[in-house]
Amino acid sequence: MTTSLPPGFADWLRLREPADAAARSVELADAVRDRLPADRPLVVHDLGSGTGSMARWLAPRLPGPQHWVLHERDPALLALAGGGLTAADGAPVTVTTRGSDITRLTAADLADAHLVTASALLDMLTADEVDRMVAACAGHPTLFALTVSGRAEFTPADPLDRELADAFNAHQRRTVGGRTLLGPDAVAATVAAFGRHGIEVAVRPTPWRLGPEQAALTVEWLTGWVEAAVEERPHLLGPARTYTRWRLVEAAAGRVEVVLHHADLLAG
Repeated sequence: MTTSLPPGFADWLRLREPADAAARSVELADAVRDRLPADRPLVVHDLGSGTGSMARWLAPRLPGPQHWVLHERDPALLALAGGGLTAADGAPVTVTTRGSDITRLTAADLADAHLVTASALLDMLTADEVDRMVAACAGHPTLFALTVSGRAEFTPADPLDRELADAFNAHQRRTVGGRTLLGPDAVAATVAAFGRHGIEVAVRPTPWRLGPEQAALTVEWLTGWVEAAVEERPHLLGPARTYTRWRLVEAAAGRVEVVLHHADLLAG
């Protein structure tokens, strides 16, 4: 995967981290514990780790000593991934960072893993990349969090919501650099890929629920959401300008609520 990350991406990850933490499935995190060995330090490989938000959320929910291997192709993001973690029972958690193209990982790269994780990743991959990743993960419990499912619900609603959502979803499925992204089809594609290996997958809804306390995140997300929709369908530019001005004023004032749907998957 050779696409470059936009400027300010680390700031976006920092802004969204509390909403991600609130949304991820505690039920699936609890179920992970039943799949892990209790007689040795855990080794967890986190794919597309960014600055390490998944480790910060999950490591304190798992008992015993842990070693996390953070796979990320962007060295600037890896530089922001640090330690300072402890397990649920106070055991130490160590972290290693690894510059990786996660779409090219093999089973050998994950051979020592007791658990494989990722967060907000699958919708940015192609079907072939998901197939390769699933093949590498097969044989290990795998927790993939926060994959977008293509639904955004606004309160108050507006007639343009649905048209912009359809345009945004089409943008998420776009072909860029020869890669056709899965976007909101990623959950179904990943479940099917694990199924071809005879592995069942538990899926749970994990929506962002953005209200007045998340106004800054709502403004940032909404701006990018509309921009992507208009890029995909330029005829929406005129009505989208009026829509955006109104929505941003209301969002900044905490008068907009958004439910942005995601799903978490636990395989193995």
